[in-house]
Amino acid sequence: MDKSKRPFRKSKRPFGKSKRPFGKSKRAFRRRLPLIQAGDQIDYRNMGLISRFISERGKILSRRVTRLTLKQQRLMTLAIKQARILSSLPFINNENQFEKRESTDRTTGRRTRKR
Repeated sequence: MDKSKRPFRKSKRPFGKSKRPFGKSKRAFRRRLPLIQAGDQIDYRNMGLISRFISERGKILSRRVTRLTLKQQRLMTLAIKQARILSSLPFINNENQFEKRESTDRTTGRRTRKR
């Protein structure tokens, strides 16, 4: 049987020629589970849920980090801001605020200029 008439046979490609010469290699990835489940209420009183979307410094984490939808992020932002206004959450979580800083030694006396 002639090579050109073979059914269901792929022709061999020349070495070095691929289908996607500049494309990325396909990697398997595992989709992360969303942090908000179907039954979770996005509310300013739900501190357990809200605390997952705030950084250690007290800032609201971005959608890229939290994997929230746009609607969920908007609701979460409103809930966090309400909780801050009602004093449930601090505006800034600065733990080093009240720590005493090390004092630096200061020289006493008159400074002399080099001439």
